[in-house]
Amino acid sequence: MNISFCFQMHAPNHLKRYRFFDIGQDHYYYDDMQNEDHTTWLVEKSYLPLCRTLSDMVRMSHGKFHCALSVSGVTLEMFQQYAPEMIDIIKELVGSKCVELVVTPFAYSLAAEYNMSDFEDQLRMHAEQIEGLFGVKPSVVWNTELLYSDEIAYHVAQMGYKAMMTEGAKHILSWKSPNYVYSSASSQKLRVLLRNNQLSDELSFHFSDPNWKNQPFDAEHYAERLAELPKEEQIVNIWVGAETFGIIQSAETGIFDFLRAMPFFALEREIGFVTPTEAIKKNTPADTVSVPYPITWTGEAKDLATFNGNYLQQEAIQKLYAVAERVKLCSDKRLKRDWLMLQDVSHLLFMNHQTTNHALFESSYDAFTNYMNVLADFLQMVEEQYPSTIENEELNELLKTINNQEKEIASLEAQLKRKNKKAE
Repeated sequence: MNISFCFQMHAPNHLKRYRFFDIGQDHYYYDDMQNEDHTTWLVEKSYLPLCRTLSDMVRMSHGKFHCALSVSGVTLEMFQQYAPEMIDIIKELVGSKCVELVVTPFAYSLAAEYNMSDFEDQLRMHAEQIEGLFGVKPSVVWNTELLYSDEIAYHVAQMGYKAMMTEGAKHILSWKSPNYVYSSASSQKLRVLLRNNQLSDELSFHFSDPNWKNQPFDAEHYAERLAELPKEEQIVNIWVGAETFGIIQSAETGIFDFLRAMPFFALEREIGFVTPTEAIKKNTPADTVSVPYPITWTGEAKDLATFNGNYLQQEAIQKLYAVAERVKLCSDKRLKRDWLMLQDVSHLLFMNHQTTNHALFESSYDAFTNYMNVLADFLQMVEEQYPSTIENEELNELLKTINNQEKEIASLEAQLKRKNKKAE
């Protein structure tokens, strides 16, 4: 049996306080001070200590500890601007050949559900960013909040990715175990890796809970529980938000010591560690998994309700994605950039009535009002470039022409690369 750890990082680009009277006057929407403070806090409390711990684990296990990181494109930009030491340590981890970077939508958005073309563009953007910064080409997809469906999987497979990661939700697995590699029902070539939500959530939310049924929660007992799983099960995917380490579970709880000790107790019980890519290479699919409706790793229902479950969120989503085609046609780089940033799933989370975290806002209604003021200014700028009076048929023809040109350019670039390789 093997364990596949994956740690997810996302530092959102927060919006500043944007009043109704700013519409048409102020076209810069972001709270740079809050972004710097929040990113620095995440790095100092959680991300940097976690990465240093992972580095120790790789070294102390003599390269036997392997894991994965999911770091959104927006977050990597924040690191470059406010915490360059994070870029350095991720380079070190990737250079060890023991840590894999997986690709995610650049803006950590729900584009896969609302605009498939933009979802594909964001995956390409993030893959190019990872290759540029770290010199590796990702082959596994972690969609925003582990969002997955058969339709999304089909498009991911068409893009050439080898595997996709998602939640091991009970309603899609039924009697099956998440501790196997599966094939996608929509594309047999695409492997599906499923999160073991029980073991993952226990680590995130119950590590320091004295009343939790599985206390004492230490590395030795955790490894023992893994060793007691059926021998035929292939892989246990333990995927958590990186904030588990240092924020949800403070350093004083011993969470970093727990993680640092895991390789010793696991390897002692002949439990290995693999990256997602290694998992799909080592294991043949046990079965096919079908997910006709979108699932995520959030909420009890494991669906999208956390982000689109109320009328505030639905109104924001409808208004934002209604102009997707017009934004794709425009050549204004700043407008395209704003389009990406406004898709960040965090904005929708702040509009959730159930959450206690509304960022700088007093309530979900306050967050919604602020977002819609920003969106009104953004839509006004889009309207100036491509007025809503332009018929959809005309827009579609323009888009078709652009897409054909992009495909032709990509084909010519591929031919040029092949010729250059031959010449070399």
